[in-house]
This record gives sequence, structure tokens and C-alpha cells, in this order.
Amino acid sequence: MRAVVIHAPKDLRIDSFPDPAPGAGEVRVKIEAGGICGSDLHYYHHGGFGTVRIKQPMALGHEIAGVVAAVGAGVSGLSEGTRVAVNPSLPCGQCAYCREGLRNQCLDMRFMGSAMRDPHIQGGFREYVTVDAAQAVPIAPSLSLSEAAMAEPLSVCLHAAHQAGSLLGKRVLVTGCGPIGALSILVARYGGAAEIVTTDVADAPLAVAGRLGASHAFNVGTEPSALDPWRAGKGQFDVLFEASGNQSALRSALDVMRPGGVIVQLGLGGEMTLPLNTLVTKELQLRGTFRFDREFELALRLMGEGLLDVKPLISATLPFQEAIAAFELASDRSRSMKVHLTF
Repeated sequence: MRAVVIHAPKDLRIDSFPDPAPGAGEVRVKIEAGGICGSDLHYYHHGGFGTVRIKQPMALGHEIAGVVAAVGAGVSGLSEGTRVAVNPSLPCGQCAYCREGLRNQCLDMRFMGSAMRDPHIQGGFREYVTVDAAQAVPIAPSLSLSEAAMAEPLSVCLHAAHQAGSLLGKRVLVTGCGPIGALSILVARYGGAAEIVTTDVADAPLAVAGRLGASHAFNVGTEPSALDPWRAGKGQFDVLFEASGNQSALRSALDVMRPGGVIVQLGLGGEMTLPLNTLVTKELQLRGTFRFDREFELALRLMGEGLLDVKPLISATLPFQEAIAAFELASDRSRSMKVHLTF
């Protein structure tokens, strides 16, 4: 079969790839839709992120959905023709963190399309993938496969909301309005937030934010004082979802957080310098959030029941044979939000 494979920065190829039959407890899935993630773009442009670097060719992609094509021995609940979203996360289930219920912190995690392990875990931008049956999650009849491929980034934002605690009646600030920031708006609105303000330095994603339920959307590149009204009384926001990974976004947000507010850091941006005095004196709570666990099934249920609509985020769909064009488009925030590949 064919796959979208990264060999080095800006060296993305359509390669022939092994197509193993499913073993016991596995299923083979014909991939139909795959979303290009920010980490995929880091591999494409830079060969990795942080200390993680490509050491051998790797199929990209971990936001995928398709149709079961073959079922291995001992698999129940799935059959040929079942439409599924593929959970890219495969924790070991045996380590201390898995036993504690912290499976996203697994010591032996196998996550699709990741160069964190060597050999790398191959990704899902392939015509077929063979995965553990538990990773193939059936989707509602009303849900398109393109929407189902949004389950993974939506799961990330649902996990972030879990880290934040109750959002009911809260004032929420979202800094960075890429796909993760945009989905955080959706989740905050569903969670009952009373007011949602989002910021970015580009107009195109902010236009999408308004359609997703943001109360206000500001370009802080052209309106640097836009958040000034929320500075009163030591700050007004109860919760911050920081989705840009940008130090200046986080630092400026501290001034509009109310004392005791919760900061959930979604964006990855390397090392930052923060004013600890502000964190201490305002008793702000800075919380990390990493991937997801059981939120994957929740994401599919919420979309399947029509409670969360991710369609406004899908800005373009291209055949996988045009992967380079798709990755370049996904890199241009003025023209795209979430770019999908079809297989």
C-alpha cells in the first residue's frame, strides 16, 4: 500500500509501505480521512520538535478514521464494514501509571506517528492500518468519517477541560485560535461558560472563533490593548486555555486572570520566563494537560449526538497524493484551519 512518509525536513514522500494482516485481537482499517496536526507540521518543517527528531522514515498522521476491512481472531464488536475512528494511543496497561488510571502518562506508550520512540511508531496516513481492536472505535451513523477524524484533537481539549474543572458560569480566555484553541472554545461553550474571549495575531482563525461560540475575538497584534477591560479588579477571567505556546500570550494573560484563576497550558512552546510574583500573589494555578485517555470515546459520543459540531474547522480536503500541497496549505494560517487528507 501507499503512505505519506517523512524522511527529513521538507522531504515528504508517497512511499510503498508494508500492509500486515491483522493478528489475534487486531483489525485492519481502510483509512478514509486524516487530519494534519501541528505535530505533523513540526515534523514536516523541522524534522521534529524539542529534543524529538526523526531518525528513520516515518509515516505521519494520528487523526484518522476509516472502515474496518478485516478482523483478526478473537475480536468481537467489530466486523468488516464497521465505520470507526482510530485512537492513536496504545498504553501498555501494565505500568504504574496505567494501573493508577493515568494511561496518558504510560511509561511504555505507543502513539501513532511519533518519533519519541526508536524505532518510531508509524502513523496513520496510510491506505490501511492494522491496530489493536480496542483502538478502533465505532462511530454514529450520523457522523461523517471526516468529522470522526476530529475525535483526537477534540479529545485533547476535553482532557484540558477536565484539568480546568467546572466551567459552568465561568469567564474563559482562550489564547491562540488554531485548531486546539478553536476546539477549546467549543468545549468551553458546551461546558456552560458564561463568557468566552479568544485572542490571536491572525484574523482568519478569529473569524472561525465567532462561529464556534466565542463571545469576543480579538487580534492582539493589531489591538494590543483589547483585553484591558478585563484587567479591572485584579483581573476577570476564571480560566485560561493557553493554546498558542507563546510566552507573550501567557504573560499578558496573567494580568487579566482573577485571583485563584486556573491556567491550563495546552500549547507547547519550549522554555518560558514567567513573573512568579504574579503567580504567587494572585494564587494562580498553572496546570499542564497532555494528550487524553477516555476522552476519545466521549468526543465521538458528543459529536455523534450532535452536541458538538466540528465541521466549521475543516477548511480543506485534498487527496493524500497531494500531501505536500496539503501540508503547505495547513501551514498557512491565513488560508486554513484544519486540512484533511483523503485516502
